[in-house]
Amino acid sequence: MKKNPYSWLEKSLDTIHRANWYRQVKTIDGISGATITLEGQEVINFASNDYLGLASDPRLIRAACDATQKLGTGATGSRLLSGHRKLHTSLEKAIANLKGTEDALVFSSGYLANIGAIASLVGKRDLILSDQYNHSSLKNGALLSGAHIIEYPHNNVLELKQKLQTHRTTYRRCLIITDSVFSMDGDLCPLPELIDIATEFQCMLLVDEAHATGVMGEHGAGCVEHFHCTGKQLIQIGTLSKAIASLGGYIAGSRPLIEYLRNRSPTWIYTTGLSPADTAAAFTSIRIIQEEPQRRMQLWRNINYCNQLLTQKQHSQIKIIPSNSPIICFEYPDANTVLKVAQELKSQHIFAPAIRPPTVPTSRIRASIMATHTLDHIQQLVAALTSINISEFDD
Repeated sequence: MKKNPYSWLEKSLDTIHRANWYRQVKTIDGISGATITLEGQEVINFASNDYLGLASDPRLIRAACDATQKLGTGATGSRLLSGHRKLHTSLEKAIANLKGTEDALVFSSGYLANIGAIASLVGKRDLILSDQYNHSSLKNGALLSGAHIIEYPHNNVLELKQKLQTHRTTYRRCLIITDSVFSMDGDLCPLPELIDIATEFQCMLLVDEAHATGVMGEHGAGCVEHFHCTGKQLIQIGTLSKAIASLGGYIAGSRPLIEYLRNRSPTWIYTTGLSPADTAAAFTSIRIIQEEPQRRMQLWRNINYCNQLLTQKQHSQIKIIPSNSPIICFEYPDANTVLKVAQELKSQHIFAPAIRPPTVPTSRIRASIMATHTLDHIQQLVAALTSINISEFDD
């Protein structure tokens, strides 16, 4: 009897279930905001990347609707063939202006931007140094490039330098890749030190600003601005789907870099352009971010208030992962425990998701603070977390 070539799928799923790694979608009804209806229950939303609360802003919704009325629902082709609109150029200029770069290029997602950039910039004769906590899109872009990959311990610049001293001269080009805000911990990369190391060893440096754009820096330009590194020679990647509250991704940098990627990046060349609605919404969002700094200020007041409450209500069973961003994570001993904590939070009308291996090395509750959260929302989060006694959970 011939063996079913798909039989391994059931066994693999069984392993995932037994490890408490199984995932499934949770349905949200209505417009997402600081409070949402999750599977029929109203909860305070600490699971969103909409840091500035712009996803429900009437101006973005109106811009998306107007663009759809004028230009249709889709770009209908790749940008180099039939999918380019003036709106795309306007958005790219707005991004370059925000980031303080010569030019920018918009992709249909941040994931595609990372894969396209890395696979275009290095190849089999080259070296990639990658932070071990990097986002999946960075890691998969490195794999697709065919370059030799060396991971360095998270944010360890001494180890990075040692690895470059050992390996750099063996390779034609070298690319250092890192998140600027690490999405599952909330800490920041040591960007000034990375720039110095890249300069010393003649490396390119790619920084993913996905969770920093709109959030970090005096004008919301990201960690590059936060660390006063605007104007440095960098490859800046970002997403339009978090604080910018639309969809898509971007690369910002020098004009030669953008022109090269426009001609060599497969995930830009062979992908349908960003839809008119998403493009218009992102353009409007960037304008609001620049014109209304009070949104970002309110976000940081909320972040600081949350951290202040957590300091006041120290709890022996809560281990807080150090953070410098709206992402605040609470570490728990295993997947089973963190799933029960998430369920208990939901019973108290708090939605803060459980994040488990293999996504992260240790199980945790990940809470994202938004500018639109009230002080009462944050008080309820901290009160709920400190009320949970994990020693009472059944094995």
